[in-house]
Amino acid sequence: MHNDIGSIVLTEEQIQAACERLGKEITKDYEGKFPLCVGILKGSVLFMGDLIKHIDTHVEMEFMDVSSYHGGTESTGEVKILKDLGVSVENRDVIIIEDILETGTTLNAIKDLLAYRKAKSIEIVTLLDKPSKRKVDIEAKYVGEKIPDDFVVGYGLDYQEKYRNLPYIGLLKEEVYTK
Repeated sequence: MHNDIGSIVLTEEQIQAACERLGKEITKDYEGKFPLCVGILKGSVLFMGDLIKHIDTHVEMEFMDVSSYHGGTESTGEVKILKDLGVSVENRDVIIIEDILETGTTLNAIKDLLAYRKAKSIEIVTLLDKPSKRKVDIEAKYVGEKIPDDFVVGYGLDYQEKYRNLPYIGLLKEEVYTK
């Protein structure tokens, strides 16, 4: 599995430092509130787990399973909700937790849905941001790292459900996904 990685983009230590920094920012912004943290499955699980350890205020956790990739390396633009929330977002401060913000199509659809459901506020935290891939006008308030337009895996990010368990984020060798 490690042999399929061309280079490391973010080490374990860099990821943990980003989680700590973002957790402190969120703690400050949500002090005295009880935000609903919505992790987007499956990619955000590792990031969400590490991030919330650094949020020093009460939070509630929920998950949505939303897909726009359907097994490939590019977003199809078609957003499907595979698992919806189990709680109401009405009048709640919602923090969407995502592993990577690329085209913005998926996050824009989720944000619109939560606004329709009358969330009090909606913010996005993402570990990785690829602004060069953006297709819709959406930004994350909290960003771990901006990265170039390369295909990355690890720490929750996958290619065909593989590599999620790497403890770092790396560039997948092109020959792996062009076979």
